[in-house]
Amino acid sequence: MKTVFMGTPEMAVPTLKALVENNIDVALVITQTDKPKGRGNQMQSPPVKEYADSLGIEVIQPKSLRNNPEVLEKLRSIAPDFIVVAAYGKILPQEVLDVPKKAPVNVHFSLLPKYRGAAPVNWAVIRGEDETGVATMLMDAGLDTGDILLVEKTPIGKKDAVMIAEELAETGAQLLIKTLKEFDSIIPVKQNDADMTYAPMMKKEDGHIKWAEKTAKEIECMIRGFVPWPAAYTFMDGKMFKLFAAEIVNIENNIEPGTIFDVTKKSFCVKCAKDALMITELQPEGKKRMPAVSFLAGAKLTGGEKFE
Repeated sequence: MKTVFMGTPEMAVPTLKALVENNIDVALVITQTDKPKGRGNQMQSPPVKEYADSLGIEVIQPKSLRNNPEVLEKLRSIAPDFIVVAAYGKILPQEVLDVPKKAPVNVHFSLLPKYRGAAPVNWAVIRGEDETGVATMLMDAGLDTGDILLVEKTPIGKKDAVMIAEELAETGAQLLIKTLKEFDSIIPVKQNDADMTYAPMMKKEDGHIKWAEKTAKEIECMIRGFVPWPAAYTFMDGKMFKLFAAEIVNIENNIEPGTIFDVTKKSFCVKCAKDALMITELQPEGKKRMPAVSFLAGAKLTGGEKFE
């Protein structure tokens, strides 16, 4: 079995690793271009490229696959049985989808047709879903619209988006191997477009907490869903505070949303549109992420202060 793999971030590495460890021929890896990162803007390779390089697998990083005859000719010369895609980050043009002998197969990290798009893990947590999962599907020219091959579900519980991404990366890798090995016996299932939802790219402003508009449950989901970026954040006296852990407090009072109350040595509460949150981990602007007990050891909160 010969494959071409397309993927970019850390979450895609387990799928490439699973192909290699199952002795499936990976003739070529296609990933996105190196990007500047960190304070020094040093160019950094995608994790998929670093892993492929360590194994001596050929890697190319075209800026675009669309109208790219050089890449198309290379793919046709390889003549793979499958093109395998996991978090590549770009939609494949039809001429590329037509290359593999059997099929282009995508590993998508949601329970399709829910959460089509760029950030399915984060939005499933932010919107308070009870479960999420991973699906393998036949790729077509649409955005995650192809027929579904196999699905694996997982409960979300109190896990944050980073934890779920790590879990689904491993689950998806094994589901992909099962999909390829059993491909000829799997009956594809069309997606029901009526149940479709989108998971768009996240913007920094998405993480800004609107205390007067969101319930404690909704904000707690934001805290677990907007990690590692942009984080759920709020402001006090012009300074940003990122929140990383909180517990819902069922309470009815007339305190204005955003107001801090019930300050102890270990935690403090913030009133929401409904109920309140007890903050247990945060990151004040210019400081490291810390438990609330460390923050309160140096902060002068007494209650009555207000987040905006």
